[in-house]
Amino acid sequence: MINSKAKNLNCPTCSKVYDLTELNTFATCCHQPLEVTYDLSSTFDKSELKGRENSMWRYSEFLPLKNLEHKVSLGEGMTPILDLKRIAKTYGYSKILLKNEELNPTGSFKSRGLSMAISMAKGLGVTEIVMPTAGNAGGALSAYCAAAGIKCTVIMPAITPEIFKKEVKFYGAELIVLDGLIDKCGQKAVEIQKATGAFNMSTLKEPYRLQGKKTMGFEIAEQLNWELPDVIVYPTGGGTGLIAIWTAFQEMVQMGWLDAKDLPKMVAVQSSSCCPVVDFINDRPNTPESYGESVAFGLAVPVAFGKDLIARVIKESNGYCVSVDEAVIVPKTSELAQKEGVAMAPEAGAIWQAVLNLTDEGKISKEDKILLLNTGNSLKYLDSFD
Repeated sequence: MINSKAKNLNCPTCSKVYDLTELNTFATCCHQPLEVTYDLSSTFDKSELKGRENSMWRYSEFLPLKNLEHKVSLGEGMTPILDLKRIAKTYGYSKILLKNEELNPTGSFKSRGLSMAISMAKGLGVTEIVMPTAGNAGGALSAYCAAAGIKCTVIMPAITPEIFKKEVKFYGAELIVLDGLIDKCGQKAVEIQKATGAFNMSTLKEPYRLQGKKTMGFEIAEQLNWELPDVIVYPTGGGTGLIAIWTAFQEMVQMGWLDAKDLPKMVAVQSSSCCPVVDFINDRPNTPESYGESVAFGLAVPVAFGKDLIARVIKESNGYCVSVDEAVIVPKTSELAQKEGVAMAPEAGAIWQAVLNLTDEGKISKEDKILLLNTGNSLKYLDSFD
């Protein structure tokens, strides 16, 4: 047993309590993602983190897994924060940092969420899982299900690069390929769930992927010696990572590890070809059919189940939700790679362009300490850069 401080699951809208020891999906009362609540009234000093294992599990008190025997880990977490000195100097910024999530076991930040979710699923007796994906999550799910001995079915848009499809098959998962974007794959996942009883692990349709990704926030604080950046810029499809980082900051404020006045502005970035959260926050009418593909596959999410929580993060942090021109994503990703030598996914080009745009608009300053999130490895996307 480990000393997890998780208490229960709560609906973020009406606060209805759901049992942590039962298999849950989302808050059916208000059709919202479920949040895990923790007893943070008595914790420990943050200095006690020193010397712990070099993975996301160093924060186990703030993760929901109660029994370590069910832990399914491939060594995810504690990815480095890089100082992008050359790109900062080129554009006149004082500090541009990059949290480099490509170094996770399956090549993206998805490793964190799937490690946590599969650990919980294993402990709750799940034997079969189905999930839609735009790319990286499918490979991560397949790997962690293989490690856990859980049957896995992944549903992926046909437009997804072949390397992602091969990755799923490599780990022994069943792959279903469909025309359309991830929303169509999500509909198929529901059909399979109803027909087979498989557990549906769609983004924010279960509570624990967010909890794994939350460790990015804990790491950012610890790695920066508890002095947070002024601005964090995050590529946003389903929005789990953005919500998760902010959740971690809020928990650390409750414990006295951070001061609320020092929390950063959170910036959610989407592509002009698929920007449902931007449209939602700006009260612009939208339908899934109005959105198209993106070279940054993680941004091609026409329906964001967690849009209310994303909007809450933007409001609470005094941040921004913006879209960038789809046409600039590849050249801006290439610019970062050629200046810094880091294998960045196309989503990085989107967030870098957002920084430049927001600077031009006077919403962020070149004197700000800015942290970017590279969510994946460019090696899976190289065909997109031709």
